[in-house]
Amino acid sequence: MANFKGHALPGSFFLLFGLWWSVKYPLTYLSRTVKKNGQRKKCYQCPDVIEGAVKASFALIGMLAEQFVPDGPHLHLFSGSDHKWEKLMNWQHTTMYLFYGLSGVVDILTFIRGVKVPLGLDRLMLSVAVFVEGFLFYYHVHGRPELDKHIHSLLLIAVFAGAFSILMEVFQRDNLVLELFRASLTILQGSWFWQIGFVLFPPWGGPAWDETDESNIMFITMCFFWHYAVAVLIIAVNYTLAYCCIQRCKSRNNGEIQLGLGVRNQKCDKSSCAALLNGSDEE
Repeated sequence: MANFKGHALPGSFFLLFGLWWSVKYPLTYLSRTVKKNGQRKKCYQCPDVIEGAVKASFALIGMLAEQFVPDGPHLHLFSGSDHKWEKLMNWQHTTMYLFYGLSGVVDILTFIRGVKVPLGLDRLMLSVAVFVEGFLFYYHVHGRPELDKHIHSLLLIAVFAGAFSILMEVFQRDNLVLELFRASLTILQGSWFWQIGFVLFPPWGGPAWDETDESNIMFITMCFFWHYAVAVLIIAVNYTLAYCCIQRCKSRNNGEIQLGLGVRNQKCDKSSCAALLNGSDEE
């Protein structure tokens, strides 16, 4: 959709996932418990399944919104009467949502018990979805004014950097640095979609930006990196909060140990434990 809502919708999706990842991965890293066989416990698999379902649902909502808005193509790709393509911009957005939906389905299959999916396929599919998004946007703005082309080309930096980062996660599984880098770029994508909407389609009918003014292009370039600085700050704050939360939980459970049957006992010092063992040997 070539309007403010058409940019705010994907921006909201990316912001939501970026903020979620900025909380999820620090908590997982700081409190990770791994079984002896190296598999993650169910408590870490359940959020991944929910995340995949939410991703697939959001993608479906985006596809329906692009197709069935009042001025949308309504699933018509070609007009027989006029011999022209129908709303190709909407179809490009629909294609982008389609691949994110496929990524969500793969996420669900990866973490469903009993379904054997190769390890890393979820990250690979997400990388493909982000790459498809970038490739579509690369051919999305040809013939448009300079400011329009420039503000979309800045988005490609975050998109292709994110695609490469996620591809690295296929081989470097559970790497916190890559996961947080992905989260920061996703937040950047979300906030920049909103910025594009405010610049090109002012929602409250304000004065439109002069799309031929070079000073506006200079400011937008600077503004892009301000957005990323805010994204990095959000990552740092959420990591700090996660660290403080984990440390508080550890301090509360410092005087207790967890037994295999789930019964908590107070810690005993070495002398008392040795006395108990000696007494049992004598008996």
